[in-house]
Amino acid sequence: MYTFSNRLKIASFILMAVGVLGIGIGFMAAPSTVEEAKAIVAGHGDGHGDAHAVAEGHGDEMGHGDAHDASHDEHLLHQLQNKPWAALYVAAFFFFMIALGVLAFYAIQRAAQAGWSPLLFRVMEGITAYLVPGGIIVFVILALSVAHMNHLFVWMDPEVVAHDTLLQGKAGFLNGTFFLIRAAVFLGGWILYREYSRKLSLAQDESNDDSNFKLNFRISAAFLVFYLISESMMSWDWIMSVDPHWFSTLFGWYIFASMFVSGITVIAMVTIYLKSRGYLPDVNDSHIHDLAKFMFGISIFWTYLWFSQFMLIWYSNIPEEVTYYVTRIADFNLPFFGMVAMNFLFPVLLLMNSDFKRVNWFVIMTGIVILAGHYLDIFNAIMPATVGDQWFIGVPEIGSILFFAGLFIFFVFRALTKAPLQPKRNPFIEESKHFHY
Repeated sequence: MYTFSNRLKIASFILMAVGVLGIGIGFMAAPSTVEEAKAIVAGHGDGHGDAHAVAEGHGDEMGHGDAHDASHDEHLLHQLQNKPWAALYVAAFFFFMIALGVLAFYAIQRAAQAGWSPLLFRVMEGITAYLVPGGIIVFVILALSVAHMNHLFVWMDPEVVAHDTLLQGKAGFLNGTFFLIRAAVFLGGWILYREYSRKLSLAQDESNDDSNFKLNFRISAAFLVFYLISESMMSWDWIMSVDPHWFSTLFGWYIFASMFVSGITVIAMVTIYLKSRGYLPDVNDSHIHDLAKFMFGISIFWTYLWFSQFMLIWYSNIPEEVTYYVTRIADFNLPFFGMVAMNFLFPVLLLMNSDFKRVNWFVIMTGIVILAGHYLDIFNAIMPATVGDQWFIGVPEIGSILFFAGLFIFFVFRALTKAPLQPKRNPFIEESKHFHY
């Protein structure tokens, strides 16, 4: 039975405390008036505030442009007010999607009746324990958005919709009530499967037959159908709708690839940590090799989807589509292209060699870069529409990452203490113990 060490528990509490402080500073620093917003931008010394001041002066001299300037100022205020909210949302979704990616991988292993992975099932079940607290937090942020506590989703602003024909046409789908109902259905379905599958998994250890195992197989296969539909719709709702004028038919797969590789990476990292502490004695280098192989393969799959989406939109050069990438290349150049290097070049170069996939510290190092790269992936998806060119990875962003990292560590490792780390009566447990690649 795994014991949650006091050192790790204290570390998680420290991360959460420092994170709360950073989040609080971010919200306190957000402007409450247009004047404060303009002062903040002018104080950055990046020339944006000066250019805006020149535009204001020109408008005064010519006797026109006041309405445009007022609209610009209001937009600037909303962007700066969104910064702490967007930082919180990006980190909340990122850690939640790790658990959701692990849930998909777990369900696939169950449905495929894989022989190599049962030794890792308890690790996966421990990581997916974060779905409940993580899902609740994401849902609360979405509900606060619907309550107009922030401006993350522009389609939630009645004044904007009143002057936007395209958003009026989407109002049947993009409306606050239906949005939250869908979110509740998604979260309810994912959490229900996790809890029931975990219950059957534990019951199998104490049973005299394989009935629980067979039922788990059936519900996992059925769940994957629900997952594929709900994950795609979730990506439209929670991420793509921050840019409600833009859409991509690949987006659901793209977000899935990001959460899938992030989840598998965390499975590998937690497994390596537990094995280094003397737990999971039957896990061998071949198990780590296969996890690293998935990290390598899904990184290439993510790149294929990223390039397919980018290349087709960029080459067709349709204004309402290409503006998505123009904005990101113009204002998010470093995180946009840096993300591609971190999510493709780095893991491919490091994990291409089969021997390197068996070296634990190598897998951990690659995993850290992959997770940082996919945080930037979500950052690039959310920030351009919510904060525009006012983005910066500062106190609220780092504070949010630390808080959710601490929360994630606490719930995952606490869940690992609730049951033996090695299943006893899984029909494939002996195959998993003697797995060699």
